Amino acid sequence: MAPTAAESRLPLVAIFLATLASTLLLKPVAANQDVDALSALRRGLQDPNGELKNWDANLVDACTWSHITCDRDNNRVTRIDLNKMNLSGPLAPELGKLDRLQYFREIDHNRLTGPIPRELAGLSNLKHADFSNNNLCGPIPTTGAFQRIPRSSFANNPRLGRKC
Repeated sequence: MAPTAAESRLPLVAIFLATLASTLLLKPVAANQDVDALSALRRGLQDPNGELKNWDANLVDACTWSHITCDRDNNRVTRIDLNKMNLSGPLAPELGKLDRLQYFREIDHNRLTGPIPRELAGLSNLKHADFSNNNLCGPIPTTGAFQRIPRSSFANNPRLGRKC
C-alpha cells in the first residue's frame, strides 16, 4: 500500500522541527552563559541607587538589561557600562565566561573591592577596560587580554598592586 501524502511528508516535517529546535536551543545556551556571568556579578554587588534593578536572572536574554550592549547577530554581551553608579563589592570570576565581551569600560568611579579576577585575562575579544577609581587590590593583571589594556586603566586604586 502506498503511503498517503501526509505520511510521505512526515519525515520532512520531523527534520524541519528537529532543525528548528536545535537552532532555538543552541543560541540560548551561550546567552544563558552571559546571564549566569552577569548574575554572579550582580549577586556580589551592592547597588544602593537601584541601577541594576532590571538585571533579572530569570530572563534568558541579558541584552534587555540596562547598561549592557550585545551584538545583533548572536545576542551576546559585548559591552558593560557601569561607571559612577556607587556600586560596591567584588568583580565576579564568572565574568571570564563573557567570551564576546569587547568593552568593560566605564566601571570606573565606583567602590569595587577585591582583586581583579584572573579569569578576565582569558577574554580574548576584550579591547578596552577601565578599572580606575575603585578600591581594588591585588596584582595588576598583565597577561592575556590585559596586555592590551593601558596601565592608566587601573589608576586611583590605592591598594591595587598590593596584597588584598
